[in-house]
Amino acid sequence: MKQGKILVVDDNKNVLSALKILLNAHFEEVTLLSSPTTLLAMLKEKNPDVVLLDMNYSAGINTGNEGLFWLSEVKRVNPDLPIVLFTAYADIDLAVTALKEGATDFVVKPWDNAKLLATLQSALELRLSRKEVVKLKEKQDVLNSQLNRESDIYWGESQAMRELLRLVEKVAKTDANVLITGENGTGKEVIARRIHQLSPRANESLVTVDMGAVTETLFESELFGHVKGSFTDAHNDRAGKIEAADKGTLFLDEIGNLGYPLQAKLLNALQSRQIIRVGSNKPVAVNIRLICATNHNLFLDVENGLFREDLLYRINTIQIEVPPLRDRKEDIPGLASFFLHRFAAKYNKTGVKLSKDAIAKMQEYNWPGNVRELEHTMEKALILSDNRVIDSSDLFLRPQGGSEKGKDLENVTLEEMERVLIERAMSNYGSNISAIAKELGVSRPTLYSKIKKYGL
Repeated sequence: MKQGKILVVDDNKNVLSALKILLNAHFEEVTLLSSPTTLLAMLKEKNPDVVLLDMNYSAGINTGNEGLFWLSEVKRVNPDLPIVLFTAYADIDLAVTALKEGATDFVVKPWDNAKLLATLQSALELRLSRKEVVKLKEKQDVLNSQLNRESDIYWGESQAMRELLRLVEKVAKTDANVLITGENGTGKEVIARRIHQLSPRANESLVTVDMGAVTETLFESELFGHVKGSFTDAHNDRAGKIEAADKGTLFLDEIGNLGYPLQAKLLNALQSRQIIRVGSNKPVAVNIRLICATNHNLFLDVENGLFREDLLYRINTIQIEVPPLRDRKEDIPGLASFFLHRFAAKYNKTGVKLSKDAIAKMQEYNWPGNVRELEHTMEKALILSDNRVIDSSDLFLRPQGGSEKGKDLENVTLEEMERVLIERAMSNYGSNISAIAKELGVSRPTLYSKIKKYGL
């Protein structure tokens, strides 16, 4: 499928005729100019992806200064537009000068058709890549502006949360590596986003990698990227997540689930601050701020030979422990109201509020799924209740005191049965994801997604 718009500027009509025949077969649109005098106007009208620009236009003058002048004019109005120069053998030194001033490449006359097409295709790919970068940057700017406007996030008024937020504000101003620890559902990712928003890198990307969902076979491609042809499905060059986070923040969620053999590869990239794409031998320097999160006790994992000590100290310049919801129950009413109002706006059920009995019931509950479970509880209550006041009877909370383990599985839904089986395996094996997955007969990524789904 033809794509790309080419603008050719050359005063030789025979050259233009030959190029029209050649280029029309390979590009979506080809525009020909015999004089550069209308070049700038044509840039606005046609918006080309690549310009093929001759170096000389006046009879008897072969200095190439005209080409350099029009090169600078095009770069002035469109700095990112790739420009390929047409030059004679004698002008090669001049062409090198032009490359230093912003030209993308040059083609020597008389040209070889295959080489000319390859040069223009490369310039087109560069243009398309730059457009994609601009699009992603614009999208990231929108996301950043939305994140920075999220002043309505309710953090809580408990002493524990006030101290945590003070620590977050101190740490955010630095480039120190941060390890966020805490149980599932406590809001570790929210804390990571807050650190990024308050950091000097706030206007750059925050790239998140769910380490529990990355398989060992795709680890290097996902984090380091790959080059075209490096493996069967590598149809194009692709930047990895670490490279995508350059100048921004890299957030490695559930770092404790990373297999031991892969930890050395990650450590090497973090120490050298450079990556090598799969299939390449060219190192790429990266400048990132690293934030990691886990629900594991990594110090215990180090003792048990499950986590590298050198990697732990690399990622753990500052540790932030997010308290479980049961240890800050004074925050439950505010959090519940926050989620209720947010979902009320989403489902167009304005004016809904919580009864005193509902608040009391929530404060008596231990919230094993923490803030994530509270959020899901509020959404379910709002959807299923027909009243303006959410009462204690509208709250669907898990039985406490161990009754869940003995639950009759004949009278529950498939999802409830699945959650109970996972809970039982977790009670037997703790945070050993591999052992739990083996017990249940599922892969680690599948188990991890189920744990997140049920807020366990």
